[in-house]
Amino acid sequence: MKLVGQIVKICGSRTMIVGCDAAQLPRLYGDVFDRRTKLAGKVVDIFGNVASPYAAVVCKGACSGRVGEKLYTKGDGKWQKSRN
Repeated sequence: MKLVGQIVKICGSRTMIVGCDAAQLPRLYGDVFDRRTKLAGKVVDIFGNVASPYAAVVCKGACSGRVGEKLYTKGDGKWQKSRN
């Protein structure tokens, strides 16, 4: 699992803003997990400064994360070919 970043703000009941590392951006529409590998939501937008980007994550249900909590993604963030 790779670190996406820390929750900076929770907007409403279903959206989280996550501060990301510019060198390791998460995949757009990729799944995001908490430290217990429970699905937290999906990345729907990446915005902000090039040096310190942010990601908007839409939660599956009500947001269970807290400000400062770290979120993770599975895989390397690249598109993978099917092995058929």
